[in-house]
Amino acid sequence: MSRILVIVVLASLTTACTIPTYEAEPVSVYQWERRQEQIQRNETERLNRCQSMNKESERYARECQRPGGATQ
Repeated sequence: MSRILVIVVLASLTTACTIPTYEAEPVSVYQWERRQEQIQRNETERLNRCQSMNKESERYARECQRPGGATQ
């Protein structure tokens, strides 16, 4: 029974790794423009939130730290 369970678990984990999980690339100029505008809006909202947070909090460290150690 445990061998079957192990095989089922391993098979499910293996198939989960092969399923592509990606966002489809925009195909038109309009879609690219909307994507870029959404990215800019998200970044502006993030910066606004970071300005109002306590800089010593864990949330600030988690949400406002940028790769390479640069902070806002």
